Amino acid sequence: MAQKLWEKSVQINKDIERFTVGRDREMDLYLAKYDILGSMAHITMLESIGLLTADELAQLLAELKDLYALAERGEFAIEDGVEDVHSQVELMLTRRLGDVGKKIHSGRSRNDQVLLDLKLFTRAEIRDIAEAVEQLFHVLIHQSERYKEALMPGYTHLQVAMPSSFGLWFGAYAESLVDDLLFLQAAYKMCNRNPLGSAAGYGSSFPLNRTLTTRLLGFDSLNYNVVYAQMGRGKMERNVSFALASIAGTLSKLAFDACLFNSQNFGFVKLPDECTTGSSIMPHKKNPDVFELTRAKCNKIQSLPQQIMMIANNLPSGYFRDLQIIKEVFLPAFQELKDCLQMATYIMNEIKVNEHILDDDRYALIFSVEEVNRLAKAGMPFRDAYKKVGLDIEAGRFIPHKEVHHTHEGSIGNLCNEQISALMQQVVDGFDFQRVEQAEKALLGR
Repeated sequence: MAQKLWEKSVQINKDIERFTVGRDREMDLYLAKYDILGSMAHITMLESIGLLTADELAQLLAELKDLYALAERGEFAIEDGVEDVHSQVELMLTRRLGDVGKKIHSGRSRNDQVLLDLKLFTRAEIRDIAEAVEQLFHVLIHQSERYKEALMPGYTHLQVAMPSSFGLWFGAYAESLVDDLLFLQAAYKMCNRNPLGSAAGYGSSFPLNRTLTTRLLGFDSLNYNVVYAQMGRGKMERNVSFALASIAGTLSKLAFDACLFNSQNFGFVKLPDECTTGSSIMPHKKNPDVFELTRAKCNKIQSLPQQIMMIANNLPSGYFRDLQIIKEVFLPAFQELKDCLQMATYIMNEIKVNEHILDDDRYALIFSVEEVNRLAKAGMPFRDAYKKVGLDIEAGRFIPHKEVHHTHEGSIGNLCNEQISALMQQVVDGFDFQRVEQAEKALLGR
């Protein structure tokens, strides 16, 4: 059985070990390739300050590249008796290279290792999320343009209110994603700062070159103060989770709308048959299960910041084992949100729209505001026009004119989709993912 990195002469009670390790080994598999990548940058720096020879660095980098490829293929495993991913990597290097493998931990603590791993993992996942959001955005803009002439009721208090359009409905969710992505970009920029070299939170007596590891890993800058670097554990996850929750909030609302509009009482849209399921006793049923599950999953993601805050809120500065539990709620959330984005993108691309909703007389009163405005434009004071139309409705004399003439920015006749698309492109460009990609490829020799 492998010895713990910190273990000396006293062996820990097995029940205590099970309790303290918890699901950490399982969670660390999310971080494996990022731990290896971080180690490659760290040892490159160690060689530059004379703590490794050029030959030792070459041997270690070759082995670490092999381990990275193993992790990329999903074949990296943490063995029984090995505490975490850091221990497993060092163990595998030591088996292959002997004492040279034991040198990679100089100037590091598992505290700054896991800080680094979490940041490298998170920035990669943020890129995946951003790209998935952008795909959904383009589908929504396309559908907004496709159905910009198709009118639908707008609601306040779930009462029919004023004319809207599917151009507005699709486009509204597209613009919501722009703000969500801007929030995600802010979280990304806070994430993309290098904590490596902070060690256990108080730095190191080795002459570490933290600027070098920052450049090698493609970070925007350092977490300069080593105490603050450690204080960032939990804070980074909370900030990113707020951004994920913002995207999830948009998806949840979209899913709710789609489920409502798909119901027979509305009949505004038809969801793809392959995205619905049947009933065990009612042969006519086509339940919108995909969007119902999307709504539930996204509502769960919206609770993520609160979960993280409740774990980290009452901790002073310094490292505490409480922070380990954040991994269990944070790391899996990215895939869950990506799944929801993928489903929403597919359904929004395939959804069918009823383009003749307002032919139904039940929606006649939706044009009352249009009539008030028509009278006001003809010279009648607005309050008098409002009263006249209201009295006509009460007396059953109101006859709707079903044409709408909205021309101002962001209205039915002027959706501003080009401007919204330009905003989205500006946000996407602001991430500058390519710089990180180039740095990682250079470190891996690709």
